[in-house]
Amino acid sequence: MTSYTINEINDILKGELIGHTLQSINGPEQLQNASINHITFIGSTKYIKHWASSKACAAVVNDNLNIEPGDNRALIKVKNADLAMAKILELYNPSTPEFETDIHPTAVIHETAKIGDGCKIGANCYIGKNVELGSGVILYANVCVFDETTIGNNTIVWSGTVIRERCIIGSHCIFHTNVSIGADGFGYRPSDDGRGLVKIPQIGNVIIGHYVEIGANSCVDRAKFSATIVGDGCKIDNLVQIAHNSVMGRSCIMAGHSGLAGSVTLGDGVIIGGSASIKDHTTIESGATVGAGSGVMNNVKAGETVLGYPAQDARDMLKQWVVMRKLAKK
Repeated sequence: MTSYTINEINDILKGELIGHTLQSINGPEQLQNASINHITFIGSTKYIKHWASSKACAAVVNDNLNIEPGDNRALIKVKNADLAMAKILELYNPSTPEFETDIHPTAVIHETAKIGDGCKIGANCYIGKNVELGSGVILYANVCVFDETTIGNNTIVWSGTVIRERCIIGSHCIFHTNVSIGADGFGYRPSDDGRGLVKIPQIGNVIIGHYVEIGANSCVDRAKFSATIVGDGCKIDNLVQIAHNSVMGRSCIMAGHSGLAGSVTLGDGVIIGGSASIKDHTTIESGATVGAGSGVMNNVKAGETVLGYPAQDARDMLKQWVVMRKLAKK
């Protein structure tokens, strides 16, 4: 079991150490669930009351909080407890599954595929014609990468993921289990005889930038023409839908169950809350935030926060909810 002293942890965090503990610290844990060998964190005043009853021997706390360590307990005061805790989690992060052989004998790799140095390819993977993998790419068991797709250096693709033909994936990306990249966009039109629907061919592709992370069971559909684009540094949660021809700028965040309809444009640094839905052909400009559960029907200006269904300025929507609550009580 990995363990550290409080001084060793503080050397990494470079915070202000208050108090002391002789306990070996075996890992991080929530305040209420921690045992005597755990370190926890306190990021706001509402959690201070739980410190006295917590069994944790140490805590990382924001430096603006007034809190005492207690006997045989220590506090590390830092500017941002959340970011500091991320460093601690890295210390205790278990190793990922190991490959007994770099390329498993059951993997099917087309003779025209180019495999970079240091790649690892798990059991039952399929790599199609003219695929190019950069150096250090890891494909866990049961990943499919179809024809003419390129994947950049050090990208990690977890089991069950399917990357369809002609997609372009950047470097240092992480795709979690069962991600779908490049499936057909949702395009149909009524037939001339009115007896059914005609499928519209989706002949574009998907382009994903560098340092993108996509959660389990999320889908990025290929474009009708041109490309569906996910910009550098975007972070996408589980069960997210990104429809055909949508374009995401850099460092956008999409929380679980949210979705972009076709041809949505996001600027840089846009935040989409959980279960929010964005109407097709709308634009959300850089730095805007869409509250959880909202339905965006119109364009959103840069830096604006919208909320509700249909979504509007968050302050206006909150005022409306207050008025409605008062009316309901009458």
